Amino acid sequence: MIKKILLGCIAAISMQTFTSICFAEDAQTTEPEKEMTAEQFLASLHFQQGNITLPGDIATLKLPASFRYLPPADAERVLVDAWGNPPGYESLGMILPADRSPLDENGWGVIITYDEDGHVKDDDALSIKYDEILADMKKQSEENNEERKKDGYPAMTLIGWAEPPHYDSSTHKFYWAKELAVEGADANTLNYNIRVLGRKGVLVLNAIAGMNQVSEIREQMPTVVAATEFTNGNRYADFDSNTDKVAEYGLAALLAGGVAAKMGLFGKLFAMLLVFKKFIIVGVLALGSFITKFFKKK
Repeated sequence: MIKKILLGCIAAISMQTFTSICFAEDAQTTEPEKEMTAEQFLASLHFQQGNITLPGDIATLKLPASFRYLPPADAERVLVDAWGNPPGYESLGMILPADRSPLDENGWGVIITYDEDGHVKDDDALSIKYDEILADMKKQSEENNEERKKDGYPAMTLIGWAEPPHYDSSTHKFYWAKELAVEGADANTLNYNIRVLGRKGVLVLNAIAGMNQVSEIREQMPTVVAATEFTNGNRYADFDSNTDKVAEYGLAALLAGGVAAKMGLFGKLFAMLLVFKKFIIVGVLALGSFITKFFKKK
């Protein structure tokens, strides 16, 4: 049986029984809220394939047969009930490989969100010093660990790029991957990021996987990137300087965290830290101090 414990909630999976139990920290005993077999849980999910229009008609997915999509409500159930994440993470859905179950030990997925924080200009694309940014992020992740431990979170160390940053100016798609080590975890985690720049914001795709899956994720991400497009009127080229807001940061800050520089967002992100195989936006969590200093310098 695979068991994951997080912030007072237990998510347990076996081939016989799929159980989710949440309990108060001071509770003496608990009763299961629901029980179903793994097969019943999977059968209750509404997988979709082919051409998908994301909620809000903001973007489309043209998925090949090797991928499938789960709408937001079902994506939440996988994240919370199957993978042990705390509830409340709002997404536009989830992309998963079609050749395996999300309950498999080697299951993985790509969470889709949208940050409407303004049009991100890419004027700095050719001048970004990625090695310097990485060095700063590493330093700050180490400095933040003492504070993280005080707040009850395990130390987290940024190891380096699992995939060097690359920006495609013709498609306005930006992607990179980080390797992170979390104290207490059996293996390092992979944080694979894709950002699709649009007229009024950025489509965010974050792959959730273990570092041992980096070869597979690296091979599959170009397909995910190619399948994702903004709808007419929301594309990067549709930007109207007379009416549309411009984001207060460029690609360099987007790499370091972008919208998460709004300090009010960090409380929500910290609540989503996992110490197991599955992680959400884990690359952003250790970088709050760096982002703050970055904006102060600018």
